Parts: sequence; structure tokens; C-alpha cells
Amino acid sequence: MAALPTSAAQAAPQAASAPVVSAAPAAPQAVRAAGTRAYLVITAPGGTSAVRAAVTANGGTVFADYDAIGVIVAHSASSSFAGTMRGVPGVQQVGATRTSDVPADAYNPALPAAPSQVPTTIAEANRWDMTQIRADKAWEVSTGSAAVKVGVLDTGVDDLHQDIAPNFNAADSVSCAYGRPDTRAGAWRDIGDHGTHVAGTIAAARNGRGVVGVAPGVRISSVRIAEPGTGMFFAENTICGFVWAGDHGFRVTNNSYYTDPWMFNCPDDTDQAAIIEGVKRAQQYAEGKGSLQVAAAGNSNYDLANKRIDRSSPNDSTPVTRTITNACIDIPTELPGVVTVAATGNGNAKASYSNFGRDVIDIAAPGGDGVHGVYSTVPGGTYGSKSGTSMASPHVAGVAALMVSTDPAATPAELRARLAAQANDTACPSDGRCTGTTADNAFFGEGQVDALKAVGAAPPAGRYFENTADVAVRDNATVESPITVTGITGNAPAALVVGVDITHTYRGDLVLSLVAPDGTVYLLEDFPDGDSADDVVKTYTVNASSEVAAGTWKLRVRDSAAQDTGRIDAWNLTF
Repeated sequence: MAALPTSAAQAAPQAASAPVVSAAPAAPQAVRAAGTRAYLVITAPGGTSAVRAAVTANGGTVFADYDAIGVIVAHSASSSFAGTMRGVPGVQQVGATRTSDVPADAYNPALPAAPSQVPTTIAEANRWDMTQIRADKAWEVSTGSAAVKVGVLDTGVDDLHQDIAPNFNAADSVSCAYGRPDTRAGAWRDIGDHGTHVAGTIAAARNGRGVVGVAPGVRISSVRIAEPGTGMFFAENTICGFVWAGDHGFRVTNNSYYTDPWMFNCPDDTDQAAIIEGVKRAQQYAEGKGSLQVAAAGNSNYDLANKRIDRSSPNDSTPVTRTITNACIDIPTELPGVVTVAATGNGNAKASYSNFGRDVIDIAAPGGDGVHGVYSTVPGGTYGSKSGTSMASPHVAGVAALMVSTDPAATPAELRARLAAQANDTACPSDGRCTGTTADNAFFGEGQVDALKAVGAAPPAGRYFENTADVAVRDNATVESPITVTGITGNAPAALVVGVDITHTYRGDLVLSLVAPDGTVYLLEDFPDGDSADDVVKTYTVNASSEVAAGTWKLRVRDSAAQDTGRIDAWNLTF
């Protein structure tokens, strides 16, 4: 299913809430015939009315009609339906959207249950992913505007969650499962936990509890495009979601999935060509209404610029091994205008699972890897960690929402350009698959997203200093990382803030100190020998008021034992 290919490295999702049956929208046919399949019938925009009668006359029903983009979602149990419709005047393309039958639930969809909520006692804290993109610094400038709507096209969202409810926009939320809007209250709720996790990364409220999203002041709308039972995201669902986004003023959408059942859709296949065209038109429609689409690159460690084999499609029946080329595309992430997001782990390295590709990846963001997952909201008022490009994409969606908040007139094209401009260049590692330059390469695109730059603010002049160069921490060794402070007169403050980001496999080995320009040593932390946890991502406060601010400060890290090593990933000073 689609939620998992873009989040394959994540923890196993929680079981979906049990659905309850309630009144459904009026059905176009009373009983689903065995063998009913879904098709996209594509006409010129504005030309579907002339074709609707032909759909019925040739053994089909019109399930949904998107006349503005020239797309009809039709159902038929006739094996000759597609071939016959391709000969109808005014019809440009016809393609099956799945290789399995349309579920009976499509005609009487059940509402997901409202999950019981568990109040949290967890206090907000700066998490590694937020500090890595400097979202914590960006909040000092902007937390985002409540006038900005962000659409989460996913498995649904738990709107009752204590960190989601303050920012949830029920009026513009919907289910697009099966390919047409279901506006009943609660139809948007999560059938798993993937969408709720994504929503929290974008805009969990800054309320002192749980977690904080990248843009905690914007509004979240849920557009559930995953179908219950399978959790799949078919083309008609995505089309419905994009058209809804355009019609309801979503300035940004997040798309952490690929369009089932094909991991890659190839234009030389008649069915897949119709899928490409239909979803592309819907994306263009949304963009034309001012909506920027942000999408996950995928989790197969696959070179999207060098496609050769697909062994996983179709995933709604029996997958086959097929030879493909670069003409075949991952939808929606490779559609024109969509921002394609790769994942990094803690410390800016490429996440092991992340897809990549020269001139395909636009930008990178924290997605988690190994023991460092992205911690966010899950249904029922609780929290959990997941890893995947599904988790990276909402970081970028949140940053884009901050951009819109500071410049409401920005167009999607301008937002794409600004996302590229504000990204921090990230050089290729020693890996032959990473081609390109430091400024733009196959692993990181334009670089890693930076929320502080995105809100139009550099670090406070003369007050914030950072060193992001890696320094290896070896067994039984002491290392230092310097920061040269300039532009500040007088002494350092009584509350000098020291931010530390260290990767290490056993932090009980470590002693951390701040060394002032005159050589005075301030102990930050001597970890207990028995502290077997990994890494140090913390902020310390030092009374350095007796020290002259200008000069070279150093972070000193002493490893006092054997067997476990690590590195200083980054550290900073705020005066």
C-alpha cells in the first residue's frame, strides 16, 4: 500500500480505529456488480457533460465528475468499457485506475470512529528534527498565520488530538477515498496513524504539551485519500484531493504517499498514461488556485534519475517484474511543480532508505533513521516515532507554510524558488551514487530546509553563532570544535545559551565543557558512566558574564572509555 512505501522504515502503524456505519452520500448505483473497476475518462476541460451519457450507454456509471479539468471517474463491470469509450467523440484518454475491484464500501462508506483520547503529561521540548532545521529559532520570528490553510492528503487526521485540535480546520476537511468528496463530519478521521503523525510535524500546537510542529500557528485540514482496509491511495482519490485543495484555498498540501497501484506510471501504457494525465491536471488546477504541493520522494533507496526495474507493481493484485525507463514517474512526487523531498537522519546524512536522484530531488529534510525517528502525534492523544520520507516532507510543508505566513501574496512558483534559495547546501558524502555539486546534488537537491531563513530572518546579528562541521570523537580522546564570535562588545551574558548536537553510541563515556576565549572551562555535563543512551541533543545555559564575548569559544568533548565513538554534528552559541 502507498502509506508504507513512503514510510517503510517507520515503526509499525497502530491498528486502525474500528469504523462505524452511518448514513452515506447518495450512491450512483444501488448495488456494486461483481468485477466493477474504476476508470478515468478524460476529455477536454469543460467537456465532460457531452460524454456522461456515453459512459452510461456503454455499461458504466459516473461516480464523480471534475469538469473543470476534464476528468470523469467512471465505474463499470464490463471488460469492453475502456476500449469502447476510447472511440467516443470528445474522449481523449481512458484508463483503469486499479487492477482490483472497487470495494463495496465505496457506495456506502463507513465513518471512522472518533478515537478515545488520553491526555498527555509530556512537556514540550526541542526535538532534534526541529533544531536541525532551526524551527525553534524561527518561532521567535513567526509561528505561522491562522489564515494559512495546509492540507494533509493522507490516511486522515485525528482532529480530537490535544496537539491537533487547536489548529484543526473541520470546515475544509473531507474524505476523498474512492474519488469523490464525502463531507460528513468525521469522514476525514485517520484510518491508521500515518496522517495524524504528518499533521503534527506540520502544525502541532505550541501549547506546552507534547510536541510542536514546524508552523504551529497555521491551520490544518485533513483530506483523507486512503481507503479503509487496504490503506491505498488510488488516482481518483488523489485527483479529488487536489481539486478540493484548489477549491478550498489550501496554500500548501503535503503528500506522503505514491499513487497506487503502480510505484511508477509509464506513459506507454494506456491505463497509466490516463493516470498521469488525470493527476497532473488536478495538480495543475490546485497550483493555479495558489496551492503548492510538497511530496515525499519514497523509501526504496532507489535512484529516481536512473530507473530500470520495478518489482512491486501493481500492489493491489499480483506484482510483476517489469523493465521501466525514466519516462515512468512516481506520482505525485515527480509531477511538474511538485516539491520532491528526500530524507536525512540526525546529523544531515542521507537517510539509508531515502530515494535519490540528480535533478529529481528538490530539497531534503529530517526523516529519521535508525534509532532517531521523528517524534510526533498519533491518534488518541498519544505520540510516537516514525522514520521515512513521509516524515521529511511535512517538515518542508511546514516551512512553506511559514513562508506564506510572512508573504501571503507569494505564488507556488515563488515558494518553490524560495525553498531552494533558503536551503543549506549539503555536500555529497563519499558515495558514487551522489552526483552533482554541493549546491545541488542527487542526495539532497538544493540542500536541507532551514525554517529560520524561510521566515526572512537570519540569526540575530552578532548574537547567534554556529559551527556545523563534523568533528570525530574517538575512544579515550578529547576533541574541540571552535566558534569565533565577532560583532559583540562587552562581556557575554549571564545566560549564554549553548546548543549541542552530538552523535554517540554511549553517552555515559562523555564529558562536555565550554571553553571561553581566555581558556576558562565551564562544565556543561559529565554524564554518568551508566548512561547507555545514544547521543546528546541538548541546550545548556552558562553564566559567562565574567568573560569577554568576542573571541574564539570551543566546545570540548572528552571520551573517557573504549568501544563507543561518535562525532560532534553541530553546536551553537546564542548571546
